[in-house]
Amino acid sequence: MRLLLIAGSAAALLASGYAMAQDATLTIEPAHRTIIKQYVVKEHVRPVMIKEKVAIGSVLPADVALQPVPDEWTTTAPEVREYQYVDWNGKVVFVEPKTRKVVTIVE
Repeated sequence: MRLLLIAGSAAALLASGYAMAQDATLTIEPAHRTIIKQYVVKEHVRPVMIKEKVAIGSVLPADVALQPVPDEWTTTAPEVREYQYVDWNGKVVFVEPKTRKVVTIVE
């Protein structure tokens, strides 16, 4: 009985962790991705240098300056409204401002 309780608790913890990990991603429609990339090129957004590996779910270092999302993006791609971004190696990296966690990368 005790083993069953432990197994059930472990399964519940894993399931909640999986759900939290799913919430930490952002999906951007292909047409919106094109608009975002065009803006970065047109406006000559300054790229940042990041020594650490950048991937979805990783946390950017505190010394990386995040940029607010331009109003142009929020009118055409409202899904990015709550995030900030950086231009890294020609890719637009969207980040949760409070946690600095990478939620998506637009290539």
